[in-house]
Amino acid sequence: MAKVSMRMPEDFLLKISKLGDKTDEIIPKVLESGGEVVLEHVKSNLKSSIGKGTKVKSRSTGELVSSLGLSPALLDRNGNHNVKVGFKEPRKDGDSNAKIANILEYGKSNQPAKPFLKPARRTSRKPCIDAMRERFDREVKNI
Repeated sequence: MAKVSMRMPEDFLLKISKLGDKTDEIIPKVLESGGEVVLEHVKSNLKSSIGKGTKVKSRSTGELVSSLGLSPALLDRNGNHNVKVGFKEPRKDGDSNAKIANILEYGKSNQPAKPFLKPARRTSRKPCIDAMRERFDREVKNI
């Protein structure tokens, strides 16, 4: 039977050993800093796609953009930390923000799609990782 042994880089092991029992304090801060980067990308894409290229004058109230937000970092049942970018519900008119965002993202029979989530996910990946890496390094130095 084959045996494989891998060694972690020394600097990474030093960072991990410094964390100790502070891991539960640092992980939410790191995830939220990355989530804020993604939130800004989604918000700017949403603002640029609402009301553009329509046949009739836009009836946008700005409620969809203002309802966009970031959840706090929480543990799921599998033990993973999650931060979510999403919409607060319900709207003042009783409709669903998620439904309106879905129609905007994917379109419908008489309305072309104006994707804002998928491009934001693609463009914010590297800046998000960089922001989380920078926050992690800052938190480790503070220990």
